[in-house]
Amino acid sequence: MKVQKIFDSFMSSNIFNNKGVLQSNYTPETIPHRDKEIEQIASILAPALRQERTSNLFVYGNTGTGKTLSIHYLKNELLKRSDKSPLRVEYLNCKLRKVADTEYRILAELIKKFGHEVPATGLPTDQVYNKFIEVIEQEKQFIILILDEVDQIVKKMSDGFLYNLMRINTELSKTQLSVIGISNDVTFLDNIDPRVRSSLSEEEIIFPPYNALQLQDILKTRAELAFKKNVVGEGVIAKCAAIAAREHGDARRALDLLRVAGELTEREGLAKISLKYIDQANAKIEKDKILSIIETEPKQFQAVILAIIELSDKNKDKIFTGEVYQAYQDVCKRARMEMLTQRRIGDIISEFDMLGLINASVISKGRYGKTREIKLAISKQIIERAKKIINESLGFA
Repeated sequence: MKVQKIFDSFMSSNIFNNKGVLQSNYTPETIPHRDKEIEQIASILAPALRQERTSNLFVYGNTGTGKTLSIHYLKNELLKRSDKSPLRVEYLNCKLRKVADTEYRILAELIKKFGHEVPATGLPTDQVYNKFIEVIEQEKQFIILILDEVDQIVKKMSDGFLYNLMRINTELSKTQLSVIGISNDVTFLDNIDPRVRSSLSEEEIIFPPYNALQLQDILKTRAELAFKKNVVGEGVIAKCAAIAAREHGDARRALDLLRVAGELTEREGLAKISLKYIDQANAKIEKDKILSIIETEPKQFQAVILAIIELSDKNKDKIFTGEVYQAYQDVCKRARMEMLTQRRIGDIISEFDMLGLINASVISKGRYGKTREIKLAISKQIIERAKKIINESLGFA
């Protein structure tokens, strides 16, 4: 049977030695081309080893520029040296569905990290906040709290939580807490309340995009660990690097391209990755990325993208912000969901533009002011699958 041959061929790969080194959760021993940024962050965090409170830190950069990788590396180095100091470093990804929607859920997840529990729902938020303070005040300690995708807190809730967190030390007697925020959005702090901004006492470090040569260095190092000898064909690494360099210098994208190309080659029963598999991998990743974004976004975001899809289905070449809001209201009525304001929907449309789900351009309507013209950027091959995901999530299926 063909099935048996397929399974037998995968028992011993002709391609991979260790596929894990090409995946995003792999932490290498060294992080190439990030010495300057790592040293800057280390100098900011070093006082924590003397139980001195450090400045709050915001780390910015496009996806795949090594921000989170560098912070995890420094977290591990700090903890290696903290045997005699009560230092605790906790990491939380604010984009995860179970924590991203409300202040309550974020606090509940933080409390869980410190070994305690609160009900999933039902308590007043200020009571959960007080519980968090009670939990971290049980012993004298210094806490560094890493909030990855921290801009999601502001985008999906408000800047109130960030404000309270930055001022929490005024309510603590035993414990000191500093925050490291990681964000792909360099401008997100520009949009928060000036009083909140002034309370942050933050330092900022920006991770620049990798260029094509730097990406080639990263890929060569990982490829030596990931693949068997002579598996990577001529020009493959250069092409992966060139594609990723065009997309904001995203090392994660370059590594994904190489990994998926290897998987496609393996499925064909071949022993050498050729350039054609890079093109196939690029198309597959783009499709999977869009569907993943749609699947993991909160219901309000899904309702907006469904409104845009339904307007596009009506063969509307030009869609304007006001039309999207009307269609969104209709989706909310059908799903029995609370409606957000038109301004909030405008923010969500901007985020979709940044993610590449739509193309939005500002146009003038003369004395009627300005609006945005919106075009769906999702390919026709993906739209039906996207609609199915959203309909199931909103209870329409």
